Amino acid sequence: MTTDGCDSLEDLQTTVGEMLDTNVSKTLREGSVTKNSSCGSVSVGFPITMMITGMVGNSLALILVYISYKKKENKRKRSFLLCIGSLACIDLFGQLLTSPIVISVYRADLRWERIDASGRLCSFFGVCMTTFGLCALFLASAMAIERAMAITNPHWYSNHMKTRVTKQTLAVIFFAVLLFALLPIAGVGEYTRQWPGTWCFISAGDRRVPGNMFFAITFAVLGIFSLLVTLSCNVVTIRGLIIRCKTKSGTSQSSKQWERLTTETVIQLLGIMCVLLICWSPLLVLMLRMISTQVSSHECNSRAAASNHTSNQDVHLDCNFFLTAIRLASLNQILDPWVYLLFREILLRKFCLVANAVSNCSTEDRKETQTALDALNKQNQDSNDLHKPQNS
Repeated sequence: MTTDGCDSLEDLQTTVGEMLDTNVSKTLREGSVTKNSSCGSVSVGFPITMMITGMVGNSLALILVYISYKKKENKRKRSFLLCIGSLACIDLFGQLLTSPIVISVYRADLRWERIDASGRLCSFFGVCMTTFGLCALFLASAMAIERAMAITNPHWYSNHMKTRVTKQTLAVIFFAVLLFALLPIAGVGEYTRQWPGTWCFISAGDRRVPGNMFFAITFAVLGIFSLLVTLSCNVVTIRGLIIRCKTKSGTSQSSKQWERLTTETVIQLLGIMCVLLICWSPLLVLMLRMISTQVSSHECNSRAAASNHTSNQDVHLDCNFFLTAIRLASLNQILDPWVYLLFREILLRKFCLVANAVSNCSTEDRKETQTALDALNKQNQDSNDLHKPQNS
């Protein structure tokens, strides 16, 4: 009797426990679904905002480049305008080809297979990311090299740098980067879905795919090399500008104009270097770290499910940081037209006007003071001249 009562009580407790577990797990699942859907609805604002701002900035840059390129007095600037226009086109197409895919995945509740059951769209996305990313870095290096040559060797630059050479260089950069980006299609490396499943990129830490490590390391090394070239050439350009500005210092109109142009260019180059470092350094450094530790971002979900709580937090931290790094790299496509062209036309002019106004005010004050002193001295001299005959 007692045993049966205990058994009945144990059965009742087991049944109640199973019901509670079922209800709790159901509640947790519903909460998880709600959380994921809310996160998806919030996160979809990132690609939408980036696509709109990128389209506006690069379209404005293309319009300005087209207008300047058609002017006859800007023939000597056509090489620079071609580079700026090419960079704006690459950034614009990079936004137009990738952002709609990301938005569609967010609208599909972060399920890539709903829009791409075959996986071909993932490969296309990876090719676009690699091509437009490296092209932007190489074009920045090409423009930095061009500026350095124009400042350090102006005579050689004016005699040898033609528009035809610029067009050939741009074509070589684009097709060379495109061939490199197509290597995974040929079996060297692989493009895989990355955390949180809304984009595809190089599988950085996966050694199982043939040639994957070579492809990932080459991408990171090329990106870092391009950054170093751009920074070095910009430093050389800034140094050359400051030296020439000191040699041309004076009170003439040409000297003042040269000082103004030097100030504008130095500020612009510093802005370019800061934007490149902030946008690209995290991604490239993180890729090298993931390669060395053999951690791949597309394995975040499986690793998180199979690991303990501490390693789970570490994996999610790496995955979220990788997502932030790729967003920073994509932000470079938005900032490029502003730091290369639009800010120079809008902000730098106003900055230099303010600086010149302050300088002119102080100069005018000094001139007024000097004029007053001269007038006072002249008045005293005239007074002395008048008193001399009387005293004699």
